[in-house]
Amino acid sequence: MSEAASKTLRFNIFGMQIAVVGAPGKWSAFLLGDDGKRRPADFIVPHELAEDELCGYLADLMHESATPSNSGAYQIS
Repeated sequence: MSEAASKTLRFNIFGMQIAVVGAPGKWSAFLLGDDGKRRPADFIVPHELAEDELCGYLADLMHESATPSNSGAYQIS
């Protein structure tokens, strides 16, 4: 995939910072640390998901991490 076709989407999912890189058909997920570093996530993002389905998928996947004070799931960029 060319750099031009690849994009990075950032999400806050119940307080966890997650980056999804790629495009439909080739997504890769990373956990973002407080130090600015990222590491590969220990889950797979289904390749068939459209960009507008990513936040909902991540929220469904991580729902056990939700707390009363941290119950939001939203796209940052």
